[in-house]
Amino acid sequence: MKNKKYKILVLADLKESTKATLNSAVGLAKMIDGEIELFHVKRATDLVDRESQLSAIRNINEQYRVVDKKIKGLLKPLPKDNNLKIKHKYATGNVKEEIENYINEVKPDVLVLGKKKRKVLSFVGDKITDFVLKTFKGEIVIVSNENALEPNKELSLGVLNGIDSSLNTLLAENLIGNSKKAIKSFKIGATHVKDTSNAISENKTVEYIFEDGPNAVKTISNYIAKSDVNLLCLDRSYSNTKSLNYAKDVINNVNVSLLVS
Repeated sequence: MKNKKYKILVLADLKESTKATLNSAVGLAKMIDGEIELFHVKRATDLVDRESQLSAIRNINEQYRVVDKKIKGLLKPLPKDNNLKIKHKYATGNVKEEIENYINEVKPDVLVLGKKKRKVLSFVGDKITDFVLKTFKGEIVIVSNENALEPNKELSLGVLNGIDSSLNTLLAENLIGNSKKAIKSFKIGATHVKDTSNAISENKTVEYIFEDGPNAVKTISNYIAKSDVNLLCLDRSYSNTKSLNYAKDVINNVNVSLLVS
């Protein structure tokens, strides 16, 4: 187990789904002893009036006040027990550059972001999920708005292909310790994967095997939705001959929250 607090960075667009994303971050923080920071970026071009520099400055200052009030409104109803710390920061500029710079500055252990209705979340049009997967090599939690992690709900873990690589991390071991239910292993094809984590071997694992094919991920998605899993673990490096964009395919089709390692 990890002695220091995990740094959890929430990337938020401040839309309706942010409530579910924050709730999931709180649930995660309570399970792994973490502290949360919320980061929001707005494109500078959305704020600047090219006809008047003074008007642009006024608009930027006003937006800071509006965004700060909105963030505080989102944070206010969240549980404050267990000395949970939630900080927030707002920036304007190039969205991807600001996110990358802030990740490098904060050095989070875990990134948390959301998605909506099987479509990858985007900040004002930019595919931030794709960008984060390529840029951040640590663990990422992608929250499903319909199946978010609830702070006081029992954790039910699933893993898609490769239990040893997906769950053999410090974060996963912390999560396994918070789950009393059997780990559900979903595999495409009948290839056996040897478990190497002690934490995994102490938990009962139920295995489901699905035939390989172009619709395998969608078939698994439908099954996972009915299997009581609320966090599916995924090794982003895994790929098979039929799916070079494996992680993206899973993110777009599986309608539960994901832990991408």
